[in-house]
Amino acid sequence: MAIAWYIMYRKKRFDRSHDTEKVCPRADNHPIRINGSDSSTVLSDSNQSRDSPRTSEWSNMPQWLEGLRRKRVASACGIPKYSYKELQKATWNFTTNIGEGAFGPVYKAQITTGQTVAVKVLATDSKQGALEFLTEVLLLGRLHHRNLVNLMGYCAERGLHMLVYVYMSNGSLASHLYNEKHEPLTWNLRVQIALDVARGLEYLHYGAVPPVVHRDIKSSNILLDHFMKARVADFGISRQEKSALHSSSDIKGTFGYVDPEYISTSIFTKKSDVYSFGVLLFELMSGNNAQKNLMEYVEFVALGVEDNEGWEEIADPRLEGKFDVQQLNFMGGLAYNCVNPVSRKRPSMREIVLALSEIRKPRNSETYRVITEETTFELDLQGTFDSSLTER
Repeated sequence: MAIAWYIMYRKKRFDRSHDTEKVCPRADNHPIRINGSDSSTVLSDSNQSRDSPRTSEWSNMPQWLEGLRRKRVASACGIPKYSYKELQKATWNFTTNIGEGAFGPVYKAQITTGQTVAVKVLATDSKQGALEFLTEVLLLGRLHHRNLVNLMGYCAERGLHMLVYVYMSNGSLASHLYNEKHEPLTWNLRVQIALDVARGLEYLHYGAVPPVVHRDIKSSNILLDHFMKARVADFGISRQEKSALHSSSDIKGTFGYVDPEYISTSIFTKKSDVYSFGVLLFELMSGNNAQKNLMEYVEFVALGVEDNEGWEEIADPRLEGKFDVQQLNFMGGLAYNCVNPVSRKRPSMREIVLALSEIRKPRNSETYRVITEETTFELDLQGTFDSSLTER
């Protein structure tokens, strides 16, 4: 009798654990480098060939959605699940609106631990649907880096989907560039923000296994914490690199930032993120909105770049001339390489991180030299880039 009871007990445990794994694949299926505090100096082994045990985690999204709604599943991949009532109370019945994005309204909230968080509610008519909600839950539950916005929990109840994030008290980079109520960002701070974002993207491209492409890098998706440290946010349309390499007629992204090669081929790669990052660099330099003909202005200024001079013409007037001309010319050259119309001639995010790290060091030479495992390239102050040495 005891033996029969033991066999039945073991079978029930197996069935229950097997059912849970259907809803939430084990985290070790996709090992993520947790120690990503400084991805520019500690490079992961994610560039080695390594296939995920799951054939297509994206194809199982509807199953995920069903799993999230099951009351007996307390969390998805280790991410805490909040009830609707908990978040309703934390947001004072959703009266603490602090913004509106493509995803839906965002509310400031205080959870039971006393910590201040941000709650994003998926609007019923949002362009981003349930799959985008699940993409964020799935990805951010496994991506850990100081330059990515941390997901603290989720809620899927009453036909609503909500995401709980670390609260970024200084808002978006876009608000600091275009809202007059904010003090102008100093040049040194702009350089630091660029490096923060580059490190976050480098981690996605080389630290995550499989690699992830963000697909919507823009100033409104860069959030700033209390110390003005930048983090990359909004992973609703992000994809694993293998998925992004498939051609699709449904072009994703934001006008002004989208890689023209992606538009023509419908194939998104890491270098498409690099293009968007290049646009972001020009935004930081100029204070001009990428959706208001920024790149046309850049091409016009580029015509006058000669003898290591010229990019200072693009400098944000709010800087009032308080910037290092040598650094600005270097950043202009780097940004111009990032937006090269031929993707294979663009630098990698790994190279960009090292290049931006160099800009913060005192230099007497007129040439910055960047060395990585894959390549060595030189970038002079005019922005001349030897494409024959670029990663291919």
